[in-house]
Amino acid sequence: MKHREIRTLALLLIVIVGAALRAPRFIEATSINSILLWAPLLIVVGMGQMLVIVTRGIDVSVGSMVGLSAMASGMFLRSHPNTPLVWGVAVALLVGAALGAINASVIAYGRVPAIIATLGSLSAYRGLIFILSHGVQVDSNDLPDSLSRWSSEGPIHLGGVTVPWLLVAALGIAALAAWFVRRTRTGRDIFSLGSHPEAARLRGIPVTRITFLVYAITGALCGLAGLMYASRFGFVNPGTAGQGLELIVIAAVVIGGVNVTGGSGSVVGVLLGCFLLGVINVALSVLGIDATWQQLVYGSVILIAVILDTLARRSAMRTSGAI
Repeated sequence: MKHREIRTLALLLIVIVGAALRAPRFIEATSINSILLWAPLLIVVGMGQMLVIVTRGIDVSVGSMVGLSAMASGMFLRSHPNTPLVWGVAVALLVGAALGAINASVIAYGRVPAIIATLGSLSAYRGLIFILSHGVQVDSNDLPDSLSRWSSEGPIHLGGVTVPWLLVAALGIAALAAWFVRRTRTGRDIFSLGSHPEAARLRGIPVTRITFLVYAITGALCGLAGLMYASRFGFVNPGTAGQGLELIVIAAVVIGGVNVTGGSGSVVGVLLGCFLLGVINVALSVLGIDATWQQLVYGSVILIAVILDTLARRSAMRTSGAI
């Protein structure tokens, strides 16, 4: 894992230096602030996706869950303008957890392959966004100022750069995830399940319960990310909220060193992967590269990460004499 993290960190530094040399305004406050606002969404959703992929699963519905949670919490805050923001947070978490529990039930108890189940829910949840909203956008004047301040204010100010509360919250979630996977029995069982499902079952690990848990956690984190999305962009459009986020998150998690065949990964690696994708996103804009190329970049990142990881594992096996 250390080698994977170092590899991701090296790639992050190369992209930063290359973009700065090509377009010096990349290291100006405006660009840095954009990165610091984009990364939190990836980090929060990425923590859940990490747990899912570690168990040899995948959740391609995360973008739709973020969008539906954003719309539900945004509509709630619009209908109850004087309600404390904490209730908006509760609505977002409950909606996300419910959506994740639906995925979890189908996968863990219905025995439906994760890719099939979440492909179906990706489309279903996206449709629910339009049904719930009747195609009407939640505008910035419908959202409380306290939510907007999550993105515009923060505890650290360096020149024109502000570390927003969104990032602070995301790093807090990451720290909690690191504690969970390292210090709790359930967290260790998640990695055991991904390493060898049959051996985990024979050891008495509750495979069905663990599988249900990781998808439910992912849903709850997507719910929180939905409210963060509303804060970050200042509106919730039913057609674009969370659209395409699943590919970006999977790319960030995989390039962060989480093994697509399960069993290994780290929070630090995922953090680095999220910042790398955030840097790439902003760098492409600063360099004037058309947004349609971004999907190619994200897909290429996944392929490159998987190839490098496969080559590294084969090299390690040859060194140890396993093959």
